[in-house]
Amino acid sequence: MSYQKLDKLDKQILRLIADDARIPFLEVARVCNVSGAAIHQRIQKLTNSGILKGSQFIIDPEKIGYETCAYIGLNLKNPERFDEVVDELRHIPEVVECHYTTGDFDMFIKIYALNNHHLLNIIHDKLQPLGLSRSETIISFNSAIDRQLPIMDIPAAETAED
Repeated sequence: MSYQKLDKLDKQILRLIADDARIPFLEVARVCNVSGAAIHQRIQKLTNSGILKGSQFIIDPEKIGYETCAYIGLNLKNPERFDEVVDELRHIPEVVECHYTTGDFDMFIKIYALNNHHLLNIIHDKLQPLGLSRSETIISFNSAIDRQLPIMDIPAAETAED
């Protein structure tokens, strides 16, 4: 991974669009005191560099019936199957995140289920057949913090050197 240097205008643009992805580019240009074309160019540069990964509407899972959010640590019987297991996890729609981790688990996933019974079925019918040696499930009652990483001015001593 390469660290991308951001100038003051890049940071200002990112703060504005992170707060409201639907803000018109002309409004961003007005706030930043630059032309609309300059904003389009900067957005394109930020996208091409991989800093911006697109925009999306965020669906509240609970509002559409998914009452249970769970985090599950997975240990594989055969860790050489990591890539295959991840490919299989991609086909389970309730799995919304998968992370390779250090510590007690080979990987850590986030799942939304309709209820606890549905969660049990996912674990039993969809996860166990992947070749798990063990799993540990943590149910989330509520998300206390859920936000984008803020765009901050990082002092030079804290930045990664190239």
